Amino acid sequence: MRKSFVKALIELAKKDKDVCLLTGDLGYHVFEEFVKEFPDRFFNCGISEQNMVGMSAGLALSGKKPYVYSIVPFATLRPFEQIRTDICYQNLNVKIIGVGGGFSYGTLGSTHIVLEDLAVMRALPNMTVLCPSDLFETEELVLRSYEKSGPTYIRLTNAGQFKTYDQKPMLEIGKSKVLKDGKDGLIIASGLQAGFSLEAANELEKNGHNFKVISLHTIKPIDKKDILSHAKGINKIFVFEEHSIFGGVGSALAEIFLEAGWQGKFKSIGVPDEFSKDIGTADYLRKKYLIDKEGIIKIILKESLR
Repeated sequence: MRKSFVKALIELAKKDKDVCLLTGDLGYHVFEEFVKEFPDRFFNCGISEQNMVGMSAGLALSGKKPYVYSIVPFATLRPFEQIRTDICYQNLNVKIIGVGGGFSYGTLGSTHIVLEDLAVMRALPNMTVLCPSDLFETEELVLRSYEKSGPTYIRLTNAGQFKTYDQKPMLEIGKSKVLKDGKDGLIIASGLQAGFSLEAANELEKNGHNFKVISLHTIKPIDKKDILSHAKGINKIFVFEEHSIFGGVGSALAEIFLEAGWQGKFKSIGVPDEFSKDIGTADYLRKKYLIDKEGIIKIILKESLR
């Protein structure tokens, strides 16, 4: 995903001299092309993330369009006060890119397993929150985020070459993307879980279960009319995310459906209210918490029989 981000960023930087990139001693084997083409627009701020965010605010106030890149704990949690006060309070045009969301850095333990970032960032006034599912969504959402002035957080995972789509989709910030139609129920997912959900739904369809699948790439703002239209005539909704069950995608959607008076079965699946006691690969941890393809199939079959 990070290579897709850099590809899109270089495209933006070529057409806009105000686009610049800040990072905190990261990006080796990632940013070399950007640095070669735009050496005066690359700032390695060192291991000083609060200062990096403050610098980005100053650059934005000077008319620049900064993109701030770090791994998720250092892009969101460590400099949270600066994001809140320096960027969001002033509604500045700063884009924050957090790589390694969820269990991506699972082998490094709880300090690097971040399952609270979507909740924290979507609580901030003026902040747009994006969570792409694959390489194509990443590239497209970076390009779309450039068109939208204001604070934006883009959460990336270690997707490798994972592809939800066969080709780059047309996306609109705020609106979801239908990956598969179906009438037996609705699966809404963000990040890698959108792709896993699509694979799971295709497997389930072989056994007579026809589920509609949506990629919710925008966590904030969510177009309420758009999301409610997808649930019309459906009485089962499943939400999957690589995040705490508190404050993330499930919470955001529960608010919408409850306020709209929607009636039916709503099941939100994420990570329980706990720090992971296990250390392991992202695939191992996703399997443990039933948010990989097999886990999604297991949960849907179990809940559908109730």
